[in-house]
Formats: sequence, C-alpha cells, structure tokens
Amino acid sequence: MTRKEKAARILAQLDELYPTQPIPLDHSNPFTLLVAVLLSAQTTDKKVNEVTPALFAAADNPAAMAALPVDAILGHIRQVGLAPTKARNIKALSELLLSRHGGVVPADFEALEALPGVGHKTASVVMSQAFGVPAFPVDTHIHRLASRWGLSSGKNVEQTERDLKALFPREAWNRVHLQIIFFGREHCPARGHDLGGCPICSWAASKKRIAAGS
Repeated sequence: MTRKEKAARILAQLDELYPTQPIPLDHSNPFTLLVAVLLSAQTTDKKVNEVTPALFAAADNPAAMAALPVDAILGHIRQVGLAPTKARNIKALSELLLSRHGGVVPADFEALEALPGVGHKTASVVMSQAFGVPAFPVDTHIHRLASRWGLSSGKNVEQTERDLKALFPREAWNRVHLQIIFFGREHCPARGHDLGGCPICSWAASKKRIAAGS
C-alpha cells in the first residue's frame, strides 16, 4: 500500500468516526480564538477553556485587551504554562493589532506570524478555524501519529506538515487535522497503547511498532 492509498483509507475511517469536528478551544471571534490558541502551548485545551471565560469577560477584543495591565491578564491565566510570557505576548499582540491592523485579526499567515507569541502552528489554527483557509496545523498528536502510521518521517513538525499536505486533499486539511487530534486523544495514548486493538494503528502502523507496542 502506498502512502497515498494509506492516507485515503485513514481519511475514510476518520470521516466515519468524526463526521463533525467541533473546535476544541472555546471562543467567540477570531481574536478570542487567537488568544486561546496562544494559551494552549504546553497547556491542555481543557485548562485553557477553564481560564478563558473570565479573561474574555474582561476583554474579548484587541482594544479591551490592550487596555488591561499585563498583571491583570496574568491574573486570569496564571494556571496555564508559561503564563508570564503569554500575558506579555497577549498584551503586545493586542496593541499591534490596533496599530497595524485596525483592531482586526488579519486573515494572513505572514501578518499573524509577525505577532508576538504567534508561531506557524498558531497562525495555521487561526487561518483554518477562524477563516476557513486550508491549513494543516501539526500538534503533538498529529506529529506522533503521522510517524506511527508511516505517513511522515517524523523528523520535525515542519516536515510532518509538508508530508501530510502532500498526502491529503487540500479540501480535507481543515477537518482531518482536527479528526487526527480527536482520534489521538480517544484511541492513541503515547505510551502503553495496544496497537493491535486500535482501529487505525492495527493496520497502519508497521509490524515492528506493533510488536514493540509503541
């Protein structure tokens, strides 16, 4: 089976398992999504969704967020990883959205990645989930499963993104990246995973990995 054939079979299974793909991070507009994705680095989506209601009640747009002191932002997000740095970045990016973009989150990869604390993955999530632009954000679940399933060399997330974009149809990128995340959380723990009993790993993972139980 070629990689393309394997990807097509995986996509068919994922479409059956996850015909709809809710966005894991709670938000009400592109700005709150941007902030939530920034907060999710090295933090679970569950924890982000616990802290953002109070933060967004205080400020759900760039002007309101820019008006908050960094310490006030930090007070709302203290429970997430790297909170002090994230608080400074949220304040700074809000100010830049006002000065550079008229208080509007730009639907542009380059402009998003120029904002403090916003890397390619965060920009990809916002472009995909806020604006519907085809993108393939690669998180730890996707990076791990792409390697396990033999869809990518898994050397780095940039290579994984390129490989997956080449294997899956462009029109499927926005849904399949969420589907793989949901599948990874539900079926594929990083350790102690029974590959033989997994709906996809049982046939897509290499025999060596199945034998090793990795």
